[in-house]
Amino acid sequence: MNKVLQRRLDMATRVRDFLRAHKTDVVGEGLGLAKLEELVQRADGLVARQRAGIAAARAATLQREGIRDTLQTALLRYLKAVSHAAASENSDLVAQFQMPHLNVSHRVFVAAVRGLVAKATEQKDLLVSHGMQPSLLDDLGATLNEFEQTLEVSRAGRRDHMGATADLEAVAAEIAKLVRVLDGLMRYRFRSNAELMGEWAGVRNVLGPFRSKVQQEPASPAGGQTPKAA
Repeated sequence: MNKVLQRRLDMATRVRDFLRAHKTDVVGEGLGLAKLEELVQRADGLVARQRAGIAAARAATLQREGIRDTLQTALLRYLKAVSHAAASENSDLVAQFQMPHLNVSHRVFVAAVRGLVAKATEQKDLLVSHGMQPSLLDDLGATLNEFEQTLEVSRAGRRDHMGATADLEAVAAEIAKLVRVLDGLMRYRFRSNAELMGEWAGVRNVLGPFRSKVQQEPASPAGGQTPKAA
């Protein structure tokens, strides 16, 4: 969530707390404390959904990195070694079993491994006779399926994040509209109370509550006299 949106939601929470503290509830149908609390609650739920989407996508990315490493450094390396051994009987195998490069995209990687599994299935008897475990093809297929599942989890997580972000922006716009009305009400209701007007101005400020700018004078030495330069 970007900082501007975060500040607006923080402001909404402060305004809600202010209304609770000063028992400012009903200002018109759909414009009171209850409405603001509903919007803040919706925003909190969307923030949680937004974070969950990002967390799911990141977890899937980490899992995918481990799976791809297993495919490249163990399963595919084993298949490549067997295919080179079997090339003594079929020289075309070396060209057929070209391993995908390390830096290719996930889509290209999946397609390449699917192709290798298909070729290995066609040459299974020959490859087994040169040391390939029959279970290798099943392991390759199952591991690749896990890899593809992590891609879908990442896509779903990003979709959830983007959807929650769009909904959150809409809720923030509703909050801003409501707070503008509340601002007018507070200025009217507390127009003769400087203390409450100052407090309201602080909570209403998107950047956060106002802080005192009073600067203390530097302490003078005992006796109250400031020493002169020598």
